[in-house]
Amino acid sequence: MDDSRQSNVLFVVLDTVRKDRLGPYGYDRDTTPELSAFAEEATVFGSAVAPAPWTLPVHASLFTGRYPSQHGADQGSPYLDGHTTLAAILSAAGYDTACYSSNAWITPYTGLVDGFDDHDSFFEALPGDVLSGPLASVWKTINDNEYLRTLASKLVRLGAVAHAKLASGESADSKTPAVIDRTKAFIDGSESEEGWFAFVNLMDAHLPYYPPETYRERFAPGVDPDEVCQNSKEYNSGARGIDDEEWDAIRGLYDAEIAHMDAELGRLFEWLRETGQWSETTVVVCADHGELHGEHSLYGHEFALYDELINVPLLIKHPDIEGDRRDDLVELLDCYHTVLDALGVDANAVEIAGDALDRDPTRSLLSKSYREFDDAGSADLDPGQRAVVGGERDHAFVEYAQPVIELHHLEQKASEAGIELPDDHRAYARLRAARSLDAKYVRADRIPEEGYRLDEDPDESSPIDAADDDLVADAERSLSRFEAAVGGAWDGPTDAPSDGEDVLAEADEGTRDRLRELGYLE
Repeated sequence: MDDSRQSNVLFVVLDTVRKDRLGPYGYDRDTTPELSAFAEEATVFGSAVAPAPWTLPVHASLFTGRYPSQHGADQGSPYLDGHTTLAAILSAAGYDTACYSSNAWITPYTGLVDGFDDHDSFFEALPGDVLSGPLASVWKTINDNEYLRTLASKLVRLGAVAHAKLASGESADSKTPAVIDRTKAFIDGSESEEGWFAFVNLMDAHLPYYPPETYRERFAPGVDPDEVCQNSKEYNSGARGIDDEEWDAIRGLYDAEIAHMDAELGRLFEWLRETGQWSETTVVVCADHGELHGEHSLYGHEFALYDELINVPLLIKHPDIEGDRRDDLVELLDCYHTVLDALGVDANAVEIAGDALDRDPTRSLLSKSYREFDDAGSADLDPGQRAVVGGERDHAFVEYAQPVIELHHLEQKASEAGIELPDDHRAYARLRAARSLDAKYVRADRIPEEGYRLDEDPDESSPIDAADDDLVADAERSLSRFEAAVGGAWDGPTDAPSDGEDVLAEADEGTRDRLRELGYLE
């Protein structure tokens, strides 16, 4: 057995956290003393790229090692199906596995907790039986039935409705302490001779922001969360403006949420040290995506692939990773292979059904051959590897299919304000991007495509045509190769998602009754 093989993995996702608001990335407010201390013994990655700008497809990529267009989990088909997960592989290999979160998307009815021995969504906004059983089956059946397909745009909004209920001012108590306590209990109760894998998603920094008072008074003194804009669709639709003073208040609340999350994470880290498990535990901390606070005239994490959203924090503690900082290009989906590598597990060596990817040393952040892609065995290369092999520079790839939930609520807010969104509004666009260390190219189907020289224009304020810059042109060519590998470019506009009011009549009465109980139907 490899001497560096670890017994356990703790994988933490700081949902919706921008890297520039964290101490390890140079933030001048003391939001993350615990994470900064952790960074002293971990490796801080400066150029980690998420495969999408929102939760569902990113987590599906973390759990399968695949890009969004490969695993198919997106708002159009909002569940992971047909792919063996990292948790399932580790469970079959003898590890105790658990997933704890208060995120509406990380539940049984999206398939993201498949393979975990234990899981809890801490999701009090919906009755527990919604997250498994009948409604989960209905969701999948509707998505798989062409005639009922448009009803999916109704059902998928349950996640958004539940998110709002979960984090609203009426139930603002953070679920993070409970998530941390449950994680400790799982670890304490683990009896596996192999070890354990604990996956945790902490939701504090997701809109709306209602931090505990202690942290609010430190980072946003005098700010009433109910008095600032907490709905990104109001701003993005043009229905509401936000001035500089209000942006400062919003950012203060966001910082307070991060500070609370940091303190709770530190509590878990300290407990692992006290119980003697720290040295044998690989710890991965990342964000699934970031957030916009007025940059590019946008709020939240929708309708764009700017770096504030997709260049995310990533920190890893493992004895094989040397150096306190790495600025080479990495991708979040590499974490799948990194975890398998840390535990010394080969997916092909365990008895499990499905199409699990085996660990790939060119995708493991622990490997000396990381991103040494070549033409050998090119049939087995994934779309990102194939795109890089055919080009001059290294690139990471991002995909954002047309959003259903965000678009629905954006249109609703615009309509209430008497605003008609044009057909070329960015909310209707599908986006893909190739990003290198120095440049980015974004392909879109309804809005102008965008190229940026990140080395000269890190704020992405001055678009550059690919014909006018070699690095941007190289990113565009790399993106074209990626698109070819995943089935073609999104080069034509799609129709706006239908509300499917007429199709609701086709749902059986039991389904309709259940949706009424949830307050989803009149």
